[in-house]
Amino acid sequence: MAAILRILPRRLAILALTLWLISLFVFAMTQILPGDAAFMVLGQWATDEALEQLRLELGLNRSLVVQYVDWLVNFIQGDFGKSLTLRVPVKPIVLARLGHSLVLGVIAFVEITILGIFFGVISAIKKDSWFDHLVGTFAFIGVSIPEFVSGSLLILFFSGSVWSILPAGGYVPLSEGFWPWFSRLILPSTALMLVLFAYVMRMMRSSLIEVLRTNYVRTARLKGLKEKTVVFRHALRNAMMPTVTLLLNNFGWLIGGIVIVEIVFSFPGLGRLTIFSIQKRDIPMIQACILLVSSLYIFANLLADMLYMLLDPKTRPDI
Repeated sequence: MAAILRILPRRLAILALTLWLISLFVFAMTQILPGDAAFMVLGQWATDEALEQLRLELGLNRSLVVQYVDWLVNFIQGDFGKSLTLRVPVKPIVLARLGHSLVLGVIAFVEITILGIFFGVISAIKKDSWFDHLVGTFAFIGVSIPEFVSGSLLILFFSGSVWSILPAGGYVPLSEGFWPWFSRLILPSTALMLVLFAYVMRMMRSSLIEVLRTNYVRTARLKGLKEKTVVFRHALRNAMMPTVTLLLNNFGWLIGGIVIVEIVFSFPGLGRLTIFSIQKRDIPMIQACILLVSSLYIFANLLADMLYMLLDPKTRPDI
């Protein structure tokens, strides 16, 4: 733990530098978007005087350096600006949508962890059985199908012409009841978890099969221990390390995959809000959404690195 705390300041400094570079990139990209922000707000029938007045109000007549510094300082202080399209503060909207996306991502992550490890362990124990081949085939299909296809198929089967047992999309607050809230998370979380589930299951299976071939496992069997004890008390702990690494390192990827899933299921999350902002050329909203998604991705990877070093001392760098 002490070694991790020693390298943490250096990692945080790298993280801060990365976020600063991302902020530069985000600001630059929003400035080179085609069209004029004032024109997008007022529309094609706006007069030149009205357009010029709005540019003055938005500060678009200032130099880019001044605009960037002002935006970054305000963002760090918690002021994300005002939406050009909705004409309301950006922060409450973005944070609410971020909360929705995090709930969806956490549910998918829990599904991946439980189902991936469970089916991986059973497949390793029943190696080359019909169950192993069936799960392996399902995993191969899951890897091969992108989220927008699997999401559409889930809607067709469970909310369409085959079975109509789950809502096709949307969002209901938890205050309106647990089932109305949770039922709208089942299909999008399932579509989000299918690809990563396949990787986790295959990794768990191959790791456990390899550990079960080691000498210390053979020794445990020769001592007369039950197979259940050999697998779950001796082999599983060592076989879990590559799987835990895969899970932690792909949590950030999970956040990125949410964008497609949110669009397919009309889920009001941060990814869908980002697409809406880009379509409307809502610069403050675009900047806040992309910077928050980037921050979340970077912090998730930092947490994954710290947890992995905590679990496996061999990966800790010498200081």
